Amino acid sequence: MSPFFAVVRREIALAMRQKGDVLTPLFFFMIVASLFPLGVGPETNLLARMAPGVIWVGALLAAMLSLQRMFGPDHADGSLEQFVLSSTPLWLLVQAKVFAHFLLAGVPLVLMAPVLGIQFGLEARSLAILALTLLLGTPVLSYIGAVGAALTLGVRGAGVLLSLLTLPLYVPVLIFGAGAVEADAAGLAIDGHLSLMAALLLLTVFFAPMAVTAALRIALE
Repeated sequence: MSPFFAVVRREIALAMRQKGDVLTPLFFFMIVASLFPLGVGPETNLLARMAPGVIWVGALLAAMLSLQRMFGPDHADGSLEQFVLSSTPLWLLVQAKVFAHFLLAGVPLVLMAPVLGIQFGLEARSLAILALTLLLGTPVLSYIGAVGAALTLGVRGAGVLLSLLTLPLYVPVLIFGAGAVEADAAGLAIDGHLSLMAALLLLTVFFAPMAVTAALRIALE
């Protein structure tokens, strides 16, 4: 597992040298989530109903901002070719890069979401469920985004194409994530939503690295 942790440390070190790449998605998330209460007004019930969807959409869009940097810089400087030629399995290196993306792009969103949820008037239980759904959902966003980033690597207009590929695949995560908070607020069980999100996470952890590996090899041919 030492190559795995070496790649994770490398990604974090590179991100710390360019802090703007880490802070931009977080500030975008904060701005998007904060504008809705200002625009809607102080209607507490309305804000509470809107909160799960607004925060989840904001997190989804914020996570997309850093997808192109997952493989783009490595492709430009030749590091990606070294990954492919390395004796370490490429799928393990892909897992490391996706995990690093989750740490840098997903975890800050998970930590910030409850703070932003307060301005929507969410109760403590709803805030905890919101954070839990984001904790389960943001890794799925990273894995799906990695597949899209690998498929569009080196393609002209990759940003638009990446959005077209990933957004439809993000919809189930958005529905189950926001739906869990809404179901709890309505007094309904949320076990089904959380189970489906956990199943999506397991599926992407298993299948996404294989798809990314194949896409990267094709992109480098």
